[in-house]
Amino acid sequence: MAAPTGTYDAPFGRMLTAMVTPFTSDGAVDYETARRLATYLVDEQRNDGLVVSGTTGESPTTTDEEKERLLRAVVEAVGDRATVVAGAGTNDTHHSVELARAAERAGAHGLLLVTPYYSKPPQEGIYHHFCTVADATALPAMLYDIPGRSGVPIQRETLTRLARHGRIVAVKDAKADLFESSQVIASTGLAYYSGDDTLNLPWLSVGAVGCVSVIGHVAGAEIAAMIEAYRSGDVAGALAIHRRLLPVVSGIMTQAGGAIMAKAALNLVGQPAGPMRSPLVEATDEQLARLREDLITGGVKLSDEVVT
Repeated sequence: MAAPTGTYDAPFGRMLTAMVTPFTSDGAVDYETARRLATYLVDEQRNDGLVVSGTTGESPTTTDEEKERLLRAVVEAVGDRATVVAGAGTNDTHHSVELARAAERAGAHGLLLVTPYYSKPPQEGIYHHFCTVADATALPAMLYDIPGRSGVPIQRETLTRLARHGRIVAVKDAKADLFESSQVIASTGLAYYSGDDTLNLPWLSVGAVGCVSVIGHVAGAEIAAMIEAYRSGDVAGALAIHRRLLPVVSGIMTQAGGAIMAKAALNLVGQPAGPMRSPLVEATDEQLARLREDLITGGVKLSDEVVT
């Protein structure tokens, strides 16, 4: 299935959410709830793209079979009207190739490839890893530069080399070095996406084409409006939305980790997401109380009946 929303400068769309993976009470992947959640994110939260099995999707704890089934469920639900990007990155190049090929078979429109983590490869190893995975399918790839999790950044020189690969078209940046990445944007054709909700608007100001968000689970429509306002020249309007969303960003991104608080936020707006898989744990009562207050302050409409 061809990607329905990408453009030349925004190949995966502009407003994407790194979707949580719903689980049942006994810990199994809840594929039907995943379909409903994907539909909610696209139809109500104005997402024109979703990332499946990224960090927020608890990908380290799901099996390859679960990842493929989950991806198929999301593609079936929204793949005709949103770009579906499959997380296929691991710290094992061969395993990443297998996941990328499985994602292509399942109908993904693109791949999210995180920097190999834990082993801290040198830049030449990072370059080889990404090229090998990108060569394995016909899908466009978004690199995920997040040294806080991977332990090593993708250096500017490496990104410049990788930009010459015909299928490496974008970067999800969670490195928070706007100057360094501005130079990559200026010198390559790579489309940059904010991978840090605290910096969504600043990223747009230096040339990012969109966002891969966690707070998009409950504020996607607002982020989409902010992107539209900024791109149309209404900087003041974009700034007003940015400021309005500050409590939402704080409540979800600064307490217990994005996946935990994103599921808690979904429950508060009446969208079931299920429990966490160990080693992640549920939000505490104190965290939930602060989250509720932050969401209300940020203008998020809560449900009268919390779903768990």
